[in-house]
Amino acid sequence: MLVWILFLAAIFIFLALDLGVFNKTPHIISSKEAGIWTGVWVTLSFCFSGVVNWLYSNEYIANPTGIKPAVATIKYITGYLIELSLSIDNIFIIAIIFASFRIPQKYQHRILFWGILGAIGFRGLMIFFGVILINKFSWMTYLFGAFLLFTAFKMLFKGNEEEFDPKKSFVYKIIGKVIPITSHTEKEHFFTKINNANHATPLFVALLVIEVMDMLFALDSVPAILAITSDPFLVFSSNIFAILGLRSMYFFLANMLVKFSYLEYSLIAILIFVGIKMLVVHYYKFPELVSLGFIALALLIGVIISIKKSQAED
Repeated sequence: MLVWILFLAAIFIFLALDLGVFNKTPHIISSKEAGIWTGVWVTLSFCFSGVVNWLYSNEYIANPTGIKPAVATIKYITGYLIELSLSIDNIFIIAIIFASFRIPQKYQHRILFWGILGAIGFRGLMIFFGVILINKFSWMTYLFGAFLLFTAFKMLFKGNEEEFDPKKSFVYKIIGKVIPITSHTEKEHFFTKINNANHATPLFVALLVIEVMDMLFALDSVPAILAITSDPFLVFSSNIFAILGLRSMYFFLANMLVKFSYLEYSLIAILIFVGIKMLVVHYYKFPELVSLGFIALALLIGVIISIKKSQAED
């Protein structure tokens, strides 16, 4: 319990510093600044694997799942890479939402900051109940595995689907019934008064739409990481580090995602792999290094092919 408290305290302290010190004044985040912060978060995430190794080797800290330190470290890194890779699709959706509601670039960081707080709470609940279900009902692994395979093949054969329009979404319609919506942006405020009545600004609407979309993406990502481990701390910490790095990664990659079009096939391969892993878990367990190697190789191949295709087209 102390480890959980310290971990959450550290996350919230950094988030407070983020909004209260580093980004106290709304500003447009340049590619250089976003690149630096992306590097910082990725470095911190991998460095935390050392903390994981120490925690699971410390005899004074409870290790209810009995995972060996080296295995726990590999599971954490594998889970982190899965969450990070599956977050790429989320970046596409965030870009569409910001463009649809015409959110000024200097206020986008504020929306993503508050979105992270909601994501931490919701994913924490999903992980908590997901771990309980898998530990109590062993057949849940088959259900999760089948769902991941279904998602992968749906992505593979989706064809020409209608582009997502946030203003036609269920969330937007519900918000409009609860509180009036204005198209006017009042600086960084989520609400503004018009004729003595509170109105939701585009920033608040975009925040709620992003939150709901993150919940939908979590339906894929949480079962995927549960295929790697059902240890709550490993699942939660790898998930949170991936979410925290998503903001800076968005500002760094948003304008370059079209160049990485083949990464989607990497994501499909990863989903198929973890889906199969869950379906056969009671008959065969893939070595931890095999899982880590496959996921890293799939991402690497997707990036290399995307870059080469992009250069050929240019």
